[in-house]
Amino acid sequence: MKITRQKHAKKHLGFFRNNFGVREPYQILLDGTFCQAALRGRIQLREQLPRYLMAETQLCTTRCVLKELETLGKDLYGAKLIAQKCQVRNCPHFKNAVSGSECLLSMVEDGNPHHYFLATQDQNLSMKVKKKPGIPLMFIIQNTIVLDKPSPKAIAFVRAVESGQLVSAHEKQSIKQLKEEQGLVRDLEQRRRKRRKVSGPNPLSCLKKKKKTQDMNSSASEKKRKRKRIRNRSTSKVLSEKQNAEG
Repeated sequence: MKITRQKHAKKHLGFFRNNFGVREPYQILLDGTFCQAALRGRIQLREQLPRYLMAETQLCTTRCVLKELETLGKDLYGAKLIAQKCQVRNCPHFKNAVSGSECLLSMVEDGNPHHYFLATQDQNLSMKVKKKPGIPLMFIIQNTIVLDKPSPKAIAFVRAVESGQLVSAHEKQSIKQLKEEQGLVRDLEQRRRKRRKVSGPNPLSCLKKKKKTQDMNSSASEKKRKRKRIRNRSTSKVLSEKQNAEG
């Protein structure tokens, strides 16, 4: 029975490793329900998880999960002790804590970039996780740890990637690494910097504007001179007419 469970786990791990970039050490996010089930089943998680997954593992949780276990009181004191021994991963809820399920769901958003496993007994949380491809799901049944098979959503996503309709986050990361190795990313950054420099203000345009203002000033002064000449001519005519009249 144990050998068949490990065979299934190995097969499922191969699926997530090849298609979503899951790698060792496997980071497993635990919630309070999983810790409580492990306590009831007397499961030594630090010993049995690496043996079951045949790889190094890291047991993780969040501040929101610990806060939730504290508020639930004495009934979950043992589960809280198990969770406190896990590594605490930073969640985005620094000021206002949320429920453990909501927090863990936020940790695997945007394609699960940190390649977390999610271990829970919460059925609602499990259903939400299955709707997102690339998240290995774990639970405890009959006092044994089980890695769930890939969800239909994950299988459909992989088929879409294989047919060329989508690009997985793992493939995007590998493409980025190849570009960095070949120096393509640096070339693009240099081109962008050059474009930014060229797009700056042109000092010649400022000089042209000054010339226009000078031309305007000169034309205005010429108009004033013409007006003075006209006035002088009119005054000279008036004086000549007066002289003729006197004569």
